[in-house]
Amino acid sequence: MNSYHDDKEDLLRRLKKIEGQIKGIQKMIEKDTYCVDVLIQVAAVRSAINSVGKILLKSHTLGCVKDAINTEKQDDMIDELVDTFMKFMK
Repeated sequence: MNSYHDDKEDLLRRLKKIEGQIKGIQKMIEKDTYCVDVLIQVAAVRSAINSVGKILLKSHTLGCVKDAINTEKQDDMIDELVDTFMKFMK
């Protein structure tokens, strides 16, 4: 089981909303909507996807990483977590 199992429905709901926002931005571009209005929607999508990432990072830390503490996989898991944070924060 993935560490985000308890958040799965919330994550899927958020991702479907983001999908709708992306389609809305596509329509805005097709209709030649004023660029500032499009940029505001892009910022909203970026914020929404970052929220999904934060939920996943929290779940991973409190699930997979916590489970690896005090095992032989501890160091590898911590390295993986640090690498994941570095990639997420780009």
